[in-house]
Amino acid sequence: MSTFSLPKWIKPHLFLNKRFIDLTEAEIDTLKERLGALRNDNPEVTVAIPAWNEENNIYRTLSSLADSKTKYKVELIVINNNSSDATQQVLDKLGVRSYFQQIQGTPYARQMGLDKAMGKFYLCADADTFYPPQWIDLMVDPMTKTAEVTGVYGRYSFLPPRGEGRLGLWFYELLTGIIIRVRQNRREHLNVYGFNMGFVTEIGLSTGGFNVSSSRVYAGVIGNDTTNDAEDGRMARNLKTKGRLHLVTDPGARVFTSPRRLLDDGSIWNAFLKRTKRQLMILPEYLMGKKVVH
Repeated sequence: MSTFSLPKWIKPHLFLNKRFIDLTEAEIDTLKERLGALRNDNPEVTVAIPAWNEENNIYRTLSSLADSKTKYKVELIVINNNSSDATQQVLDKLGVRSYFQQIQGTPYARQMGLDKAMGKFYLCADADTFYPPQWIDLMVDPMTKTAEVTGVYGRYSFLPPRGEGRLGLWFYELLTGIIIRVRQNRREHLNVYGFNMGFVTEIGLSTGGFNVSSSRVYAGVIGNDTTNDAEDGRMARNLKTKGRLHLVTDPGARVFTSPRRLLDDGSIWNAFLKRTKRQLMILPEYLMGKKVVH
């Protein structure tokens, strides 16, 4: 993969200039057939996706997962978190196993997915993210090889906004990679995000699940990179009470996600400046483990 371009594996799943309603019946039937490999009734791995109003994103994510090259038996489930668009119709048409969670918020959706999971290992995905073919195996393998590893998390890149390149995003990701390494020792839970993480299902359930004291909605993730008391960060801390987390660094496990988390700051450049300043202010906490008072 070129540093400043998208990898080849992602391109068939972009469906450029197409909404789900624009797909032909042949395209839908082909995608449904490909997803059949992720419908095991006795799975080793559960891949769970929360979805809120994602009718024109989630089929792209599903297409990428349908190309998974895995040695494990996998079940794919989607938690429809009270969508008001055609998300459910998309899932039904593609034959995806889904559950409806009326209570709004990612903790409730992720917890329902965990409660419904049948796999020994649980992988979290998101409806606006693309997953490479080896992602499942590269995420699960560390947990099968070492009992001490109770959870895993991976690296990520951002899709460029339409008509833009990846140069600015590359600089942002370079900074993120450095910060991830710095935080591993004392603030590792800040590295863990729900669109690219996994854990041993039983341990995730027994240590508290995704339950948190306050609920985050899908648009409310700004600033999450320095506090992360949301459900993914809480899960990471819970998992560490029973073992350790493992950072999956293999390039084959790097996912590509929507830039809308960054664009909430107005632009990629604004996001870079704002988050760089925020990270520099809290750097002593990462290094010394002491809470910094601003």
